[in-house]
Amino acid sequence: MSAPILHPDGLHRCPWPGQNDALYIAYHDNEWGVPEYDDRALYEKLVLDGFQAGLSWITILRKRDNFRRAFDGFAPEKIARYDARKKAKLMQDAGIVRNRLKIEGAVLSARAYLELMEKGPGFAALLWDFVDGKPKLNNFRGMKQVPAETALSRAMSNELSARGFKFVGPTIVYAFMQ
Repeated sequence: MSAPILHPDGLHRCPWPGQNDALYIAYHDNEWGVPEYDDRALYEKLVLDGFQAGLSWITILRKRDNFRRAFDGFAPEKIARYDARKKAKLMQDAGIVRNRLKIEGAVLSARAYLELMEKGPGFAALLWDFVDGKPKLNNFRGMKQVPAETALSRAMSNELSARGFKFVGPTIVYAFMQ
């Protein structure tokens, strides 16, 4: 990637979170690139990455607490049962991204998640199987080298789509994998 930037706290960080946004810096330090093995936490992240499509990640990060409130803590068993009334209520919630297709996608993805948890290997197990259970480390020298998608993100995207997940295109999945 690009050369790390020295921050006022004396730490070197990637350039993308900037130096002035404490929320973005905390995300960089504590979440980005940190392996996650919890099924439900991975579901939340995938849904949020779907909502991020066309927007900046910081926009979603700033709304994450609102999303958690609006989407019942990202409990798939609750989201899978959302009816037209609940979806309409979400469309009126200014604290989240109000996109009808993305809201419907979150509901369909919750149903796919529950099916995978009941009859499949589990969500985390399915995802981690794509990388043999180990984080994949890249050695990009600059931002221009970072692809929008990879063969691996395309394969994962195809598997998730085939299982009924929505807003899981290869570019979204590549961001999710990070």
